[in-house]
Amino acid sequence: MVKHFIIDIILYTSAKIGQKDENIKKKSFSFLISIIYLYLWHQMFEKDDKQLCTQINRLFNEALKRYALVEDGDRILVGLSGGKDSMALLQLLALRSRIFKPRFNVEAAFVRMKNIPYQCDEEYLCSYAESLGVKLHVFETSFDESKDHRHTHCFLCSWNRRKRLFSAAKELGCNKIALGHNKDDIIQTALMNLTFEGTFSTMRPMMKMDKFDMTIIRPLCLIREHDLQEYAEIQAFRKQVKNCPFEDASHRYDMKGIIAQLEEMNPEFSYSFFHAIMKDLKL
Repeated sequence: MVKHFIIDIILYTSAKIGQKDENIKKKSFSFLISIIYLYLWHQMFEKDDKQLCTQINRLFNEALKRYALVEDGDRILVGLSGGKDSMALLQLLALRSRIFKPRFNVEAAFVRMKNIPYQCDEEYLCSYAESLGVKLHVFETSFDESKDHRHTHCFLCSWNRRKRLFSAAKELGCNKIALGHNKDDIIQTALMNLTFEGTFSTMRPMMKMDKFDMTIIRPLCLIREHDLQEYAEIQAFRKQVKNCPFEDASHRYDMKGIIAQLEEMNPEFSYSFFHAIMKDLKL
């Protein structure tokens, strides 16, 4: 649409340059140069957007294949939080499900945490899922922080939200739950476990939960967070109404700062560390 508008302006300005009035010709020529520059910049911007979208789609499909995340007959429940990662994950999985092989179905679930002032536009999430041909199911849960002083709000919220997601998957007849953890999340988790638990472990791209008879998959495991941020801007995903008030007071938030410092020392840190993690997990 923008491209056609710019072309119309170029044609109109070119006609003005053909007039006899020298003053009009000079102003029109200067304006035409500016418009041509805008047009070329717009073309370049579109190309960059396309390259990023292609890259994200390639890494998404590479993760599906490398870790065998999806099989014929799967019923996958996507945990939709309203954040950029889960929005991108739902879109990528929904589009992938339309391809002939493997054949799988996608459902989406939003878990509303009643005692955390974190808000999403649920009507928008429903319409977004519907636009992808996916049904969104909304569930509620809560937790009593007074009964557990050992864990943070983030841990308790995540744990209880995950529990509700597991029961929702069972109710809906799904055998897999897809979560929007990206490559940076996996690196941060490994550093947190190393720092606080003394273990070199992290979230796996696929984890079978025998206790719950459920499999967790993380199809965004090869994609960097900054790329997903840019992808969200390109796709114009609507931001949450109100972010969680505790998100800046967590160990994960602190780890982001430490990783930024390590990447200043070595720009290849995240690549090297992720490779070490996957090698240790034999993946």
